[in-house]
Amino acid sequence: MTHTRQSWKISTERPVSYDISCCHDLLNPENKALLASNDKTGGKRRFVVVDTNVLNIYGDTIANYFKKNGITAYIHPFEAGEDNKSMPQYLDVLSALENFPINRRNEPIIAIGGGVTTDLVGFVASTWRRGVPHINVPTTLMGYVDAAIGIKTGINFNSNKNRLGCFSPPEQVLLDRSFFTSLPRRDILNGVGEILKLAVVKEPELFFMLERHGSDSINNQFQNSHCEDILNMSVTSMLAELEPNLFETDLARAVDFGHNFSPALEMQTELNLLHGEAVVIDILLSSIISFEKSILSKTDLDRIFSLTLNLGLPLSSHGLEADLLMQSLLERQHHRNGVQCFPVPTSIGACSFVEDITINDITSAVTFFQKWLQESTGLKERKSHEQHSQCR
Repeated sequence: MTHTRQSWKISTERPVSYDISCCHDLLNPENKALLASNDKTGGKRRFVVVDTNVLNIYGDTIANYFKKNGITAYIHPFEAGEDNKSMPQYLDVLSALENFPINRRNEPIIAIGGGVTTDLVGFVASTWRRGVPHINVPTTLMGYVDAAIGIKTGINFNSNKNRLGCFSPPEQVLLDRSFFTSLPRRDILNGVGEILKLAVVKEPELFFMLERHGSDSINNQFQNSHCEDILNMSVTSMLAELEPNLFETDLARAVDFGHNFSPALEMQTELNLLHGEAVVIDILLSSIISFEKSILSKTDLDRIFSLTLNLGLPLSSHGLEADLLMQSLLERQHHRNGVQCFPVPTSIGACSFVEDITINDITSAVTFFQKWLQESTGLKERKSHEQHSQCR
């Protein structure tokens, strides 16, 4: 009997659609936004993962919200922080979910917290029963403008940031900036790092707005009208970059600016850097490299430096070893299919990609940064001393 060789080709498209909505007073029981589901059959249970920092402040309010709306909710506390974005914590959430089963389509998992929480919970949702719906409620500025609004999920593995993960669109993202009023200043500044990234390489108007209103926005915890404009522009800019390239088919991404050296810095536990803090250092190093390659003007470099200082963003040259930074870049190169695709600013609000960054470039940039930081710190101290003397 003769067997004819056969082959099959499968071709299909799965649409991606999810809503991102600004909501006021999200935890008011009269506000039904948090109960919405794409499946309208009315599931009455919710598995809710809440950052413990949020739970300490809003725990009773969250529990009351679901009770008042006739929903049986299991509130699972999750201690956020980069160290807990891990396999043990991932398995811990799955174990809790195993003990509180939810319907596969009409009872979405809800993540309430910062970017670490939404990243991990998104990964849980994408793997539980091969994928169940999830809703992101970012409570930090970082989550609001970056982590919670895209479709990437993940956890750290073997001391590598986001090594395990997948693309898993949320069912919806609910943005309520009133959560920022309970954030420490450091967490506000952490999110500003991602806004600065967008301003430097994509949005000259956003850069100008940060120059004029950035400090006030930080001091007001992003609650006034100028803050709303900054937030809306940041989210719009991020989504404009993400939407046509959700699955990163194109590896030349402007929003990778600030994310070449920062992963290695962030994973050095002794440096104690938040994600946005590492991104800001990366932004400055990358801008210096652009200047030293005669791509970025000195005038624009000075504006970036000045804005960083005026916003009060935390800066340190501790741990800036050229070998470590080069290794980080090489790892990013694997992530980008063997090419550097290193984004650098060409002017305020514009960027290009270079492929020839060497360890000498990095060493020179570190030296430049260390010298500038030392001079800036000295100048700041002298001004403070002069002001104090005048007051006396």
